[in-house]
Amino acid sequence: MNIQPIFDKKKRPIVIAGPCSAETREQVLQTARNLAPLDIDLYRAGIWKPRTRPDSFEGVGRKGLAWLQEVKQETGLKVTTEVANREHVFEALKHGVDVLWIGARTTVNPFSVQEIADALEGTKIPVIVKNPINPDLKLWMGALERLYKAGLEQLAVIHRGFSFHGQSSFRNVPRWQIPIELKRQFPNIEIICDNSHICGRRDTLQAVAQQAMDLNFDGLMTEVHPTPDEAWSDAAQQITPAQFKDLLGELVFRNVETDNPEFLESLEHLRHEIDEIDGELLRLLGARMKLAERIGTYKKKNNISILQPTRWNEILEHAQQRAAAHGLSPDFVSVFLKSVHQESINHQNMVMNQPLVDEKE
Repeated sequence: MNIQPIFDKKKRPIVIAGPCSAETREQVLQTARNLAPLDIDLYRAGIWKPRTRPDSFEGVGRKGLAWLQEVKQETGLKVTTEVANREHVFEALKHGVDVLWIGARTTVNPFSVQEIADALEGTKIPVIVKNPINPDLKLWMGALERLYKAGLEQLAVIHRGFSFHGQSSFRNVPRWQIPIELKRQFPNIEIICDNSHICGRRDTLQAVAQQAMDLNFDGLMTEVHPTPDEAWSDAAQQITPAQFKDLLGELVFRNVETDNPEFLESLEHLRHEIDEIDGELLRLLGARMKLAERIGTYKKKNNISILQPTRWNEILEHAQQRAAAHGLSPDFVSVFLKSVHQESINHQNMVMNQPLVDEKE
């Protein structure tokens, strides 16, 4: 796919900011007036809000689009809002919205994405696609492909983290490896980090924004409100325009590349060491799977189930306790071992479904 950029790549970071929801005309305009001096690329405001429960604030609807028109006229800022169906698309286009975004709850549904793509066919409006709520890279890629097939070439993505069942310091866990893999498969795609939805709270917004910049993301989408504590939706993760200005001012930007020969030589040496370690890890993992297959053979002979919960819990708990001693986080060890465990189960399952061979033969 020949995806074209939406933004000026020379400017870094790309900045999208504005309130989670358009609440009142004055709130929308006041936020825009405060953000205009920061030279942001897009002013965002949710007009239709997909909420988990029906009694929650679900957006002001169509009348909010007129407020975005006023923002454009008064401040010169370009505006963007979320669309989730054909009607949203038509209304947004009618009111001159510059860029559309597809939310996480919509990206997860190919039928909804296709409906939006069909409604946009024949237009050239830029579209930004948020990752689906669940960590499914193919769904994210599929949404981009549906839009591209409809003739839309100016596409970008927003990384807003993924839903997670259990305790976490994030509202939506980042799982940085997923947008990194998307970038590998679509090298020209611009990736915007929605630090507001990843964090769900103000005190960690800066750290997540910096991590996104360290990973060479193209920009940020941050929710900004004149009086965040009084916001009608997602109050805990919004910040004032002054706080947002400070956040941008504190960001440190890294160079993508350098021609410094000393750096390049040192980097090449370290990468060679990593390649050797990776090779050894693969050899050890292969040996581990051979042992798993032997265990599968004994289980089959004795009619024992593959999964042994007590043994698996012992392995996981023991490894997590030892993680810090090796400079590893318990979360990483958990994710790594779960993948290894699943591969072991796959190997044992293969053995279970093969005819038993007498070892004396």
